Amino acid sequence: MTLMKIALSLLAVLLTSTLANAEIGIISPQEALRLIESTEASKRPLVIDTRGGYKDYFRGHLPTAHHLNFDTLRGTDKGVPVQYLPDDLTKALLVRAGVNRDRTHLIYATGDKLPNDEILSASMVAYVLEKFGVKDIRIVDGGLPAWQQAKLPVTQEYFGNPSGILPEKGAPEIGVTVEEILRLNNQPGTILVDARPPNEYLGDDDVWLRKGHIPGAVSFHWARLMDSDNTHQFLPFEKVKSNLEAAGVTPDKDVIVYCGTSREGSLLRFYLKHVAKYPRVRLYEGSWKEYSSLKHLEAETKPNPVR
Repeated sequence: MTLMKIALSLLAVLLTSTLANAEIGIISPQEALRLIESTEASKRPLVIDTRGGYKDYFRGHLPTAHHLNFDTLRGTDKGVPVQYLPDDLTKALLVRAGVNRDRTHLIYATGDKLPNDEILSASMVAYVLEKFGVKDIRIVDGGLPAWQQAKLPVTQEYFGNPSGILPEKGAPEIGVTVEEILRLNNQPGTILVDARPPNEYLGDDDVWLRKGHIPGAVSFHWARLMDSDNTHQFLPFEKVKSNLEAAGVTPDKDVIVYCGTSREGSLLRFYLKHVAKYPRVRLYEGSWKEYSSLKHLEAETKPNPVR
C-alpha cells in the first residue's frame, strides 16, 4: 500500500470516528468546560454566544466564545419582518463565524427568567446550523446562568474563529413552507403545534397583524419544557411526556411546529427532535408573522381538541 493510500485510509477512519461521535443535543456546563479545556486541539469545540445584546457579550462570556447575534441571520423579505436570509448570505455569515463541518459546536445564551427568552436565540441558531448540514451541535444546558452558578470561568477576551467550512449537503427538509402547511395541515397522522404563549394562540395580544392561530393547530407553549427557575434549563423528557401526550403531541405523528417568528418553534422542535427523540419534527419557518400577512388565509381563535 502506498503512503498516499495509507494516509487516505487513516483519514477515512478519523472522519468515520468523528461522525460516529457527532450528535445534536444538550450538554452540561461541566462537560462543556471539559471540551473547551481539552489538551487535544482537535477535540476543542467552537463556542458560539448567540445573545442579541452585544454588550452582554462584552460584559462576560464563556472562554473562547465567538459572538454570533442570532438576529443577523434574519431580515425583512417582501415586507414580512425577520424572515430567514437567502442561503448565500446565511452561508457567508456562518463561514465568517467559523462554523465547521468537522467540529463540535457549543451554543448558549442567557434567558434565565421570563420574559427574557434568549434561550430561543440558542435554539434558533442550532436550527440554522442543522439546516445547513452541521451534525455536531450541543446547547449548553442552563446557559450562562448555570455556568456562573457552577462558578465556572468567564472572560471578557474576544475570540475570533478562523473561517469555517460548511458541509456540502444541507438538510432543508427540516423546514416547512407556507405552501406545505396548507397541503399537510389536517392530514391524517400530522399535527400542527403552536409554540407561543396561550394568549397569543387565542388572539388575546397586541402583537400580531391578525389574531389567533393557524386553523387546526394545537397549543403547547415552549416554556413548559423548561425549568421555571432557569428557562435555559431543559426538563427531562419524563417530566413533560404526559403534558405532551395530553396535547396530542406524540412521536407516532408527523409534527410541524411554528410560533410568532420561528424562535419559539425552534425550541419546541429542538426539544422534540433532539431531547425527546421524536423521529419526525419540522419547523414552519415563516410562522405566524408570515401566515398572518397572507390575509386570504383563514385564522381561528378557538382552541383545538386533541386529535
